[in-house]
Amino acid sequence: MRAAIPYFVAPASRAEERSVVSAASVPAEFVKLVATAITTFPDLQRQTSNPNGVRELLDFADAYTAVADEYEVNARFLRHTIRVARKKAAGEALSTYALAKHLATQPETGQLGPYVEEMSRALGARAKRMEKRLERKKAAAAVAAAKTAAKKDGSEPLAPSLPEQQ
Repeated sequence: MRAAIPYFVAPASRAEERSVVSAASVPAEFVKLVATAITTFPDLQRQTSNPNGVRELLDFADAYTAVADEYEVNARFLRHTIRVARKKAAGEALSTYALAKHLATQPETGQLGPYVEEMSRALGARAKRMEKRLERKKAAAAVAAAKTAAKKDGSEPLAPSLPEQQ
């Protein structure tokens, strides 16, 4: 791709990039006026003066600014697409992990135990947070069920308290 873009230059350093940005901020109208003046008044021409080359560079800058903008948008969309793919893969893996954890407790599928341990180790601290969150949800469900039962009976609910969040 780089070879297809005329005048393509990669910055050698951050300092060079900053100096180019500063000089490139000169208004295009000013540059065009100077190019016209060089063409009109031969006294302004220097050995390195090339008004047609200056105009060509401005045309290049105008044309490729839109291309660069499109690449930036597409790069942002591509990064989002990558995150969506990772999210889908992770969702599938987490769902399978939850199923494997349940099945590992059953006698007929207990051989899943070592796999679940490996999965848990690979998941790391996230697994512990997920387990704590699940415990809190179960406790909240138990409290809600106890309140519902108490309303039906007309008695005081004897539900366990919710575990503290960390």
